[in-house]
Amino acid sequence: MTVPQDHGGTYIRDLRQGVIVPTTFGSLRRLVLTPSLASVTFAGRGFPADPTETTERLEAVPRAVVCGFEWGIDSRSQWEVERRLALVDPEQRGFAYEGATMAFTVLDAMGRGRRTRDLLTGSGQPHIFLAYIGIGFAMARLPRPLWSKVLPDLTGTPYHPTMSWLAVDGYGFDLAYFHTRRWVDEQRRPKPYPWQGAPEYFQRAVDQGIGRALWFIHGGSPRQVAAAVRRFGPDRQADLWGGVGLASTFAGGSPAEGLAVLCDEAGPYRAELAQGSVFASKARAYAGHVPGHTEAASTALTGLSVEAAAKLADDCVPDGAPAAAVAGGLPPYELWRANVRAHFRDTGDLLRPAPRPAAQAAAPRPEAPAKRPRPQK
Repeated sequence: MTVPQDHGGTYIRDLRQGVIVPTTFGSLRRLVLTPSLASVTFAGRGFPADPTETTERLEAVPRAVVCGFEWGIDSRSQWEVERRLALVDPEQRGFAYEGATMAFTVLDAMGRGRRTRDLLTGSGQPHIFLAYIGIGFAMARLPRPLWSKVLPDLTGTPYHPTMSWLAVDGYGFDLAYFHTRRWVDEQRRPKPYPWQGAPEYFQRAVDQGIGRALWFIHGGSPRQVAAAVRRFGPDRQADLWGGVGLASTFAGGSPAEGLAVLCDEAGPYRAELAQGSVFASKARAYAGHVPGHTEAASTALTGLSVEAAAKLADDCVPDGAPAAAVAGGLPPYELWRANVRAHFRDTGDLLRPAPRPAAQAAAPRPEAPAKRPRPQK
């Protein structure tokens, strides 16, 4: 029996065994595409955060993503990838699924596979929120003409395609994390793309991902993160704060007193901070594992338990319009976020901006960050 090559010439399928066997070129591709574990550390990226127990916790996130990507890009079968992912600690497993989804998206976009769809309708479904982010990581490494192929047909699965905007969020995170000078220090704006028919919303979703990245870049330090957000233009700060709320709740990294400072620093953007926290709680609850730091952050940033925050997210899903429709230039994803923000603004005292001391209010904005050291390769 003739054994055909898989699309793209990278893998061959052993029809007798029903597995995908990596060729030498496939292994070389893994070496080219996969960042080293050292290169994703904060020191490796040249981030200003000092090494602490907090930064060690946060650095475990990109390491889990890298492992998931390596397993996915050079896998023999989906069964094998899923068994490896199952070995990851539940707190980090969703991040490993991010990496595996990124790998499968790259492979599918370069060929004609359905690896991503099979993963996300199977064992990856509980991690669908983070899996969308993994698709965004793949977008950062694929030419734009291939972006039309990155989103699998997940018709009939929960939150699709509304939550697929998290892919654009993931794209923004990747830009900020791996090209910090260009997208954070210089505050460049990517060219719009008609994701879900809403090119005018593309930049906003990118900024939500950049906001998440700022939490990592500054090692979960509330004041440094807030200063970084305020260096951006006023038109971008609301979405950046939404990303900060999501990252601080899902990934953790700040004690209770730090979360209180974060609420104060958010000032008029408390509702945006809370909205991001609610979506993080929903993602954790949907995955079936809620670490203690997520429960603590949800309480601090929203006044709600994770269970209550997840229910609020479901209660705020916009009614009426089809999931992919665009109303007034805004996709249903943004209408969902707006409904969550409106809930918190209606609660009054919970989200009233904390008063700032006069000296702090009059203080000049922080200067632009010093020149960054060149990241390790």
